[in-house]
Amino acid sequence: MSGAPAELLDLVRDRLAHEAGTLTPHRVAEALRSLGGPVGDATVLAVHEALVREVIGAGPLEPLLRQPGVTDVLVNGPGAVYVDRGGGLEKVGVSFPDDEAVRRLAQRLAAAGGRRLDDATPFVDVRLVDGTRLHAVLSPVARPGTVVSLRVPSARALTLSDLLAAGTLTEVGARLLASVVEARLAFLVSGGTGAGKTTLLASVLSLVDPAERLVLVEDASELRPDHPHVVGLEARPANLEGAGEVSVRTLVRQALRMRPDRLVVGEVRDGSVTELLAALNTGHEGGCGTIHANSAGDVPARIEALALASGWERAATHSQIASALDVVVHLARARDGRRVLREVAVPRRGPDGVVGLVPAVEFDDDGGHRVREGGELLDHRLTG
Repeated sequence: MSGAPAELLDLVRDRLAHEAGTLTPHRVAEALRSLGGPVGDATVLAVHEALVREVIGAGPLEPLLRQPGVTDVLVNGPGAVYVDRGGGLEKVGVSFPDDEAVRRLAQRLAAAGGRRLDDATPFVDVRLVDGTRLHAVLSPVARPGTVVSLRVPSARALTLSDLLAAGTLTEVGARLLASVVEARLAFLVSGGTGAGKTTLLASVLSLVDPAERLVLVEDASELRPDHPHVVGLEARPANLEGAGEVSVRTLVRQALRMRPDRLVVGEVRDGSVTELLAALNTGHEGGCGTIHANSAGDVPARIEALALASGWERAATHSQIASALDVVVHLARARDGRRVLREVAVPRRGPDGVVGLVPAVEFDDDGGHRVREGGELLDHRLTG
């Protein structure tokens, strides 16, 4: 930790641990004097600040989480900390004295989120009070040490104009997405981890007519659309006794009873895909969500795999996809690390009943685009 030697911090920490009381500069000064040697105000303040960081917030990671534009903070053991500001991962100068310090931080953050993290349960995935998403795995399960991943919530919902300025969208792409929302088409935003799916979805939802009611269902609350009528439902894991779980799939069923004008599933990652497809096939127009996939063309296979776990046969799944889904919007990383809209595709059912995704518009890293064979089909859906 910068500002105070690790050895000195350990000595003061051990000294204060044996004495009850509030952590104050005065107590830190007394502990330092008891160790012998000269004690200056600068040393007292540096040690006090470092110890406060240990017990409040995210410790030495706190300044990184507060930096504008940071979306992720990743810790790969004590000596490697990375951030993502939207242009790919970059290593920063922050470090921890040892793996025990990373472990303490991870355990404290997990406890703040009401979860347990120890050798018996060496991993955790939880949303913290401020909305930050924490995932951690303790060593030796993880190497080269305890691994911490923090997903930082956006301070505000980004608009399509913001995404244009960031290079995620082009003018053509922004107009196309606005048209999809206006036409009340059902769509999925696909992409890999960190591709910006949630950010784009929140931006698009901000375009929905203010008179409409949005009901969001999420595993962990991350969507923050700038919209006056939003109701959010968040899943809950089981407690230490294995009771109390509330699944996304259950919440989707509840959402359908809440008169949603737009049903939104933050991330389709399990059997909830069957509930979403069924809802979109029963008059709930304009529903949407995100899904992990390497390309738009992989989305049907991804949905098929998720639905299979719920007992749906392949033919039934593809029949539902063909009737429920209108558009897939795919995001990827550009060569320079930017998150970009790569493709808009439309489902088309083949003679064998299997649904494939046909590219309608493709975008390149330099702002160009080209209309593909699915362009006419997309125009037909947009115009009704």
